[in-house]
Amino acid sequence: MNIVVCGGTGLVGSHLVPFWLQENHDITVVTRKLPDVSKSNPAVEYITWNDMEQNPTQLEGVDVIVNLSGETLNQRWTTKTKLELVESRMRTVNIVSKAIEALKKKPEVVVQASAMAIYGTSDTETFDERSPKRTMNFPSSLAEQWEAVADSIKGVRLIKLRVSIVLDKHKGAYPLMRLPYILMAGGKLGSGKQWNSWIHIDDMVRLIDFCVKNKAIEGPVNASSPNPVRYADLGKTIAKVTHRPHWFHVPSIALKPTLGEMSDILLDGQRVIPKKALDHGFTFLFPEILGALDHIEKTQ
Repeated sequence: MNIVVCGGTGLVGSHLVPFWLQENHDITVVTRKLPDVSKSNPAVEYITWNDMEQNPTQLEGVDVIVNLSGETLNQRWTTKTKLELVESRMRTVNIVSKAIEALKKKPEVVVQASAMAIYGTSDTETFDERSPKRTMNFPSSLAEQWEAVADSIKGVRLIKLRVSIVLDKHKGAYPLMRLPYILMAGGKLGSGKQWNSWIHIDDMVRLIDFCVKNKAIEGPVNASSPNPVRYADLGKTIAKVTHRPHWFHVPSIALKPTLGEMSDILLDGQRVIPKKALDHGFTFLFPEILGALDHIEKTQ
């Protein structure tokens, strides 16, 4: 297949591109700026977002577009940062939508990243793809805006991938979770009862591939393990795989002044289940948190 990966150098994209290269697909990566020759992959074609916006017809003949682009939420949410988070998502989705509109032959499928935050937060509810969207805070509002713009993508099978916490040793949230344990200061954050929905990076890549190849899948798809965990249990598991103690408690009142609104991600959780993936027969390599983190610590 001829595949375009927008955001192909990020956490998920940097694993997805090699996975598809091994399957002998032709890959084009869309990025903000072209990489140095020394850091680029000779098997991959690179174009910038400006290139794609100004000359969308270069995508004629593309079978699949995956858009994973968007500024990370792992930063303090100032007014300026919030605007950048919104703009980075709206602009890239709009460019993809307009590019597809300009094509004579449209791709068969578009996988557009979204976020599990769209369901809001709860300590008691369980969310799947049939659950209503709820605007409760900045992340849920951001996810709802993201998907509203994604709905402008017409004439293709559209998958809105509602991404949970992607576990990878070197990028994303897990290195930040792991660091206090490495420094012998790991322990419970807040009540410890908040839910964490997560997915191992290998399952994330396999799920995207599964969605692309399974023509019966469209609409929202939860990219999460079937077994979310409470934060206290997640912390104990990190302690176990890193061989460090789980003893230090950071109360909610200490996190909010330091992190501001971003503390919502740590203190308010969501129990998200990948019902659509399971219903279509997707099998997780790492359905349990212990196996996932043990594999990450030993192999990555």
